[in-house]
Amino acid sequence: MWIYRYSEWDGSQEPPPEPDEILSAITDDLLSFGDLDHALRNLLQRGLTQPLGANVQGLRELLQRLRQHRRQLLDQYNLSSVMDDIQRRLQEVLDLEQQALDRRLQEAQQILRGDKGRLSPFEEALGEGPALPQDLQQLAETLMKVAQRKKDFLGRLPPDTPGRIKALQDYEFVDPEAAAKFQELMEMLRRAVLETFFKDLYRQLSSMGPEELQRLKEMVRELNSLLSEKMAGGEPDYESFRQRFSDILGPNAPATLDDLIQQMRQGWAAMQSLLESLAPELRRQLEDLLMEKVSDPELLKELQELAINLEILQPLQDTQPFYAFRGQEELDLLQALRLMEHMRDLNELEGQLERLRYGEPLDVVDEQKLREVLGEEAYRIFQQLKELIEILERAGYIRRKGKEWELTPRAIRRIGQQALAEIYAQIRKSSSGQHPTRHRGPGIERTEEDKPYEFGDPFHLHLQQTLFNAILREGPQTPVRLQKDDFQVYATEHLSTTATVIMLDMSWSMALRGSFQAAKKVALALYNLINTKFPKDALYILGFSAYARELKPEELIYVRWDETVLGTNMHHALILAQKLLERHPGATRQIIMISDGEPTAHLERGRSFFSYPPSPVTIRKTLQEVKRCTQKGIIINTFMLDRNYYLKEFVNQIAKINRGRVFYTTPDKLGQYILVDYVAQKKKRIAGC
Repeated sequence: MWIYRYSEWDGSQEPPPEPDEILSAITDDLLSFGDLDHALRNLLQRGLTQPLGANVQGLRELLQRLRQHRRQLLDQYNLSSVMDDIQRRLQEVLDLEQQALDRRLQEAQQILRGDKGRLSPFEEALGEGPALPQDLQQLAETLMKVAQRKKDFLGRLPPDTPGRIKALQDYEFVDPEAAAKFQELMEMLRRAVLETFFKDLYRQLSSMGPEELQRLKEMVRELNSLLSEKMAGGEPDYESFRQRFSDILGPNAPATLDDLIQQMRQGWAAMQSLLESLAPELRRQLEDLLMEKVSDPELLKELQELAINLEILQPLQDTQPFYAFRGQEELDLLQALRLMEHMRDLNELEGQLERLRYGEPLDVVDEQKLREVLGEEAYRIFQQLKELIEILERAGYIRRKGKEWELTPRAIRRIGQQALAEIYAQIRKSSSGQHPTRHRGPGIERTEEDKPYEFGDPFHLHLQQTLFNAILREGPQTPVRLQKDDFQVYATEHLSTTATVIMLDMSWSMALRGSFQAAKKVALALYNLINTKFPKDALYILGFSAYARELKPEELIYVRWDETVLGTNMHHALILAQKLLERHPGATRQIIMISDGEPTAHLERGRSFFSYPPSPVTIRKTLQEVKRCTQKGIIINTFMLDRNYYLKEFVNQIAKINRGRVFYTTPDKLGQYILVDYVAQKKKRIAGC
């Protein structure tokens, strides 16, 4: 029994991209810059657009999400409300206490006036038994003095919040609710101080008595000793420290000393960022308030030493990030610290994502932090981007070579096939393919005609005609017995062989005008066409700028234009092309020259001589090599990517001397011109056999 499950679409059901789609997406960058790692980085930055599937968003989109999230936080919260919250909570405590004192004074005054209806609080103060008038009067006078003294004390409190809290540390509250709220405020401040250094420490020390305080001081003192030992180059025993103070550090204590240092540094940095983001007066008040909360001088000294040690081991920036919060939503101190940690996480994550642009591996990104900060969808996008590289590797298109990636031979062949398919897709009316002639015999492709098999023929068996011959000879019987004369094979075409040299201009102007990438793609496509359709043909590729050199097809992808030298040395390229074509004396020999300018360099005593505008010597020497090619029967077909007057004059001289063809085209049409012309010329030569 089949069971079908249906769930809400969340994007994870989308099938992964095909390897060929990913390879095609990096090809243009690869041909433009000749750097696979650069092409992969660009792919990760922009993502992948799929014609039929869902697009894979890139790192740019993740960065935009991160920055948008940060802007939303800045627009949402009001950081100045941190001190407002503390002041408001403190004022609530004072109001409750003042109201309680006012009630006590009022009740005492009523007793002194002889009002017997207000005895209950005083009777409670006197204890069990009937209250005597003189006792009540004496108690009322005493409580009035105490209440008035407390009111006077509250009236003399300093105007600033830190001073008020300091003065109230030893104050004995009359109102129980006021006392409880003041303790809540103190607990929040203590929690903020402790969490600056130790995560979750407040849970273990929620009710800190003298013993707990002493234990905390011992822990901080010993931790300072561990850090001092580490700074001296030693190997401190952190595991023993963690076990000894497990009751304070809790079950989630960092596993290593470095992890603990990093955790404390983050908490300290969050506090510093909070202080930096406050107005100067608010910053001073909060600093005083937090330091005052550490009432024990020994603990304060140890914490200050701890802060110094952390700064030495992992220095913070000279100035912590300043966040210009401009919203209305209020925060208390602990919420503000959490927000500062979140903002720092955003900054760190942004830095990690930015580093990927400069060649860092994907594992520099803290994926767990990415998930926590930006959510599940951002995490899924990052996993999809990682998978793009893995798909290419699994398909056998890329492989590791040290710390870098390299293309495999399979990928190079596939890029050539894709380039060929792309060019043919642009040709509305195909003029390529195999071309029938009146000659039959050994060839590279069978026709639909058949012939008796002869020794040396390719064994393209025509099974139906072979069986028919056997049955015709012996009659309809089984099994059918075959003899050598029964075999019938498909006829194959006889094709002429061609030796071709592509002369590829590698001067900087080709890249400047966007022609270099198109020229490389055409060379790869032609190489693939010859390998698959005309395997007996020969193809060589020459790159030329100040000098000319032969380029192997497998290195063509990585070749870049020459940025550091000047010159378009057609003279040297024609010399090398003739040497290569001399290896094929019986073949039809041709040169395909792709350039965007006239020659500006020539060889002189083995060295390149550059001149712009082109010198008459350069023009003369180049045309001399054109004449030598003509004398050797080498055809030069020129594909020009510019149309200036001097260039046309020079190219016309080549055509006049050599009788080759000249095409003026653009980078996007270059492939169509060259491939169609190559196949068309093959057809003409075959027809003339």
